[in-house]
Amino acid sequence: MDIDDLFKVPKFPPGNKRKLPDNPTPEILKRMRINSPAKELKSPPPKSHTTEKGKHRVATVEDEEDEADHNFAPGGDADYFTEEDEDGRFFGGGLTSEQKEILSIFESAGGEAAMDDSEALSVTAIRRMLLRFERAMNKNQDLRSKYPDDPTKFIDSEADLDAAIKGLLPLAQAPVLAYPELVRSGSVALLVGLLAHENADIVIDIVELIHELTDEDVGNEDDDEESGETAEEALKVLIESLLENSILELLVDNLSRLKETEESDRQGVFHILGIFENVLGFDPHLSSKLVGKTAFLSWALTRTQSKTHDENRGYAAELLSILLQDNQQNRQEFGKQDGVEATLKTLSQYRRRDPVDADETEFMENIFDALCSALSEPSVKAQFLAAEGPDLMVLMMKERLQSKSRSIKVLDYAMSGITGSAVCEAFIEASGLKTLFPALMGKGSKKQRSTTNVPPPEDTGHILGVISSLFSNIASDSPARIRLLAKFVESNYEKVDKLLEIRDSARTRLNVIEAEILKEKKDTTDEEQSDLEAIWYLRRLDGGLFTLQTVDYILAWIIMEDDGIRAHALQMLRRQNQSLQDIVQTLRIFHENVDDRPDIYSTDQNGDYSPSQKEILEALVAALDTPDTE
Repeated sequence: MDIDDLFKVPKFPPGNKRKLPDNPTPEILKRMRINSPAKELKSPPPKSHTTEKGKHRVATVEDEEDEADHNFAPGGDADYFTEEDEDGRFFGGGLTSEQKEILSIFESAGGEAAMDDSEALSVTAIRRMLLRFERAMNKNQDLRSKYPDDPTKFIDSEADLDAAIKGLLPLAQAPVLAYPELVRSGSVALLVGLLAHENADIVIDIVELIHELTDEDVGNEDDDEESGETAEEALKVLIESLLENSILELLVDNLSRLKETEESDRQGVFHILGIFENVLGFDPHLSSKLVGKTAFLSWALTRTQSKTHDENRGYAAELLSILLQDNQQNRQEFGKQDGVEATLKTLSQYRRRDPVDADETEFMENIFDALCSALSEPSVKAQFLAAEGPDLMVLMMKERLQSKSRSIKVLDYAMSGITGSAVCEAFIEASGLKTLFPALMGKGSKKQRSTTNVPPPEDTGHILGVISSLFSNIASDSPARIRLLAKFVESNYEKVDKLLEIRDSARTRLNVIEAEILKEKKDTTDEEQSDLEAIWYLRRLDGGLFTLQTVDYILAWIIMEDDGIRAHALQMLRRQNQSLQDIVQTLRIFHENVDDRPDIYSTDQNGDYSPSQKEILEALVAALDTPDTE
């Protein structure tokens, strides 16, 4: 083999032209004309260059080469010298100046058309859209009534109705104009009426449209505050009109009608739940109407018990939590429909396993929150006790899973108040103390004794709440009371030391808040300070005062009931430059801010009188308001 042959320059045809096809089209000829250099044009005569002194000099060959290099770009690319990558290499856009100008014309024309479409949503256009929808609906109803057994006769009109409904979606972009017109024209009643349509696809279209129209963010694209207020008023008009046409009842009826095994129906259920959330977000008081006049609560309880988790199941749990929050009527209805049994059954699956993902974790938390809200009612606490809820929560506390901290929260709500005395006794009988105090100390289970973790602040607060409820509700000199007090004596008073440690941390946080409030008081008048006292007290509670009050409440009980604990606690307090009077002062502040209204539940489940929180604090202050003597 000849080595020179390997390095021969390949023979290419002269030029860089592409061969035209046998029958070139006009587009190809036009493209070739644009891309071909204008050879036939005569170059203008060379311009003379003027120097600073006004003298002329003739352009030389070097000048022509410089100008040629400056104007050179492969393919006549207009962006060849303006576009470069990170390494400084120039590529360009591949378009000549003429091509870029044509493209710019088309882009500007498209932008103007889009702008015209958005600005064309006037009252006249809205009325035209509503009229088109009404005609499509009437035509479909006429054909369905004439040919009820022949779908081929009305299928085309159903497609037109589907298109007309979807054509109303842009109305959400102009609520100020569109929503009052929707109400005035009577279209709201027509839309709600279609929720009973025989075709489920039409129903899903209506649900999607109403979900979009009732979104809380409608009209918020405009930064004008006045426009935002007007949009809110328009949304109020629309929602009130929807409610007058019984939309809640029809939506709940469609929840059982739609089959979530199909994707379209599943999306329809999701949009129905979204409508409920939009309505409740606009007016939370409507939750009573949703629970009292529809079967939604029953559907939600059934839906959350599904064994497979999906998006709609999580959405149902979220709405269930919203409905039971700050609504006594809904909580009582929750108890009547065996909601406690249903939620405990749902939560029992998380005794042995954690949720698989973030969505299921949120679902589990919503179910726990719903149960906590419902436990504010004495009747629900009784059902919780009958359903062996304390036993399940204690079992969950033993497992180091995500449900552990939530179960402590549930117990805190269930055992609080006078009506929680029976739950407190059941908790101790279920060996809850063996699990509660290791959680307070941050110790693991028997299998994990070597691990010591600090419990999260939220868990610490609920653990303290449980202990506080135990001292308030367990009878004195009872075996359960003696078992509770013995926990603070064992292991050389380590639980007392833990309480004092939590107390010191709370005092440190509270001192920071007190310094901030003291600084604010210097800049306010006496009249302003009287108005701000309630706000400052809430800040103190969040800043450590609530924890300090709970700890001192527990310390007051154990110091009063056991001399050994009293001596040890006083000794540890002196090391922190504190005394028993500091605990008494905290209890006095606690007593001053306790609700003065008499407790309507002044008797426990056995009918015996139980003192109120205010009465207990008075007794503790009287017992401890003595000199610190060991």
